[in-house]
Order: sequence, then structure tokens, then C-alpha cells
Amino acid sequence: MAKIWGLIRFVVVYELRLWAALFRWIARRPIPVAPGTLRFEYVGAVKLILGAFIGVSAVEIPILHLMVPWEAVRLTLLGIGVYGLIWMFGLLATMRVYPHLAGPAGLRIRNSITLDLPLDWDAIAAVDVRRRSMPPGGQTQVEDGVLSLGMGSQTSVDVRLAAPLVVPVRKTGGEPVSVIRFHADDPEALVAAARTHLAAARAG
Repeated sequence: MAKIWGLIRFVVVYELRLWAALFRWIARRPIPVAPGTLRFEYVGAVKLILGAFIGVSAVEIPILHLMVPWEAVRLTLLGIGVYGLIWMFGLLATMRVYPHLAGPAGLRIRNSITLDLPLDWDAIAAVDVRRRSMPPGGQTQVEDGVLSLGMGSQTSVDVRLAAPLVVPVRKTGGEPVSVIRFHADDPEALVAAARTHLAAARAG
């Protein structure tokens, strides 16, 4: 029963945050960040796929509405289709509203509202641009102390940690990782910003 309530709570919180992100995106009200913090997007890797789903859904809704002869079923399918279409826009919005962050406090790796991984600069040894295609096995993979947080089955930034670290990512099974890989649309800019903050942290 506890697991069921936990799942219900997760779904409700997820939906509320998704709709809040959609509102922020439409209203052009980004979440404020600390001074000196830069935002870095990652949605480019899946934008075409999401766009295709949204386009197909938009075409499918009126077709089903015309094809189904029963009024009650037609209205039900219309409601489900419109909700699903808006939900996909909401998913896109979460990726826009919750970008990666690099600032004085550290590096914050994100994926929509399902991942938020903050790293202090003193926990990081190096940050490099390294584009990789991920093998089959999902967007989150762990192997030999390397945690890959893919987007569109790719990563483009490698973060080498100063020491093995246990991170709040379920797939690690609570085991420490030494390297974290993730995707950014502009990895060169992110790495440049990260190295600037790393140098400042070490000088301080």
C-alpha cells in the first residue's frame, strides 16, 4: 500500500510540476538563478522526436473525431487527444524551464523534472567535451564507475570527479561513481563556463 501511495504522490507531483513549467514557458518566466549562473539547454537532442510526436498527435485528433461515429466516444477521444497533445508541450517545457546550470555554487545536471543532480566544484576534478553515442540499454547507464545520463542516446560532456561519489540516481544502486557523462546542446560553452568556475574555486 505504501508503494501505491508513493507512486500516486509521484504522479501527482510530476503533473503539477509539468503544468507549472508549461505556464512558465508560455509566460516566458524562467526560474531565477543566482548571479553569475549560466543556463545550458539539452533539448536539441530530442526536439525532432518530440516535434514528430506533437505533429502526429495534432493530425490524429481531428481524424479520429471525424471517423468515430459515436458521440460519447468521440468526445472522450477528443478530450484524451487534446490532453495528450498539451502534455507533450508540457514535457518540452520542462526541458526548457529546467536547463543545466553552471555558476559559483557548482554544476547542476538536469533532465526535465526527473533528474536534478547538483555537484560542488570541489567535488569535480575536470570537465571536458566528449561526444559519445550510447549503446542500447536506456538513457541512464552505469558501467565501471561511469554514470551516463544520455539525451537522445548521446552524451557530450564528461565530468571527472575528484573522488568517487554516491549520487542520488537510482540506477547506480547506491554505488559510488567516478565519472558522470551527460548531454548539452552547446558542450563547448558549458565546459568553458565550468572551467572558469573551477579555476575560481581552486584559487579561492
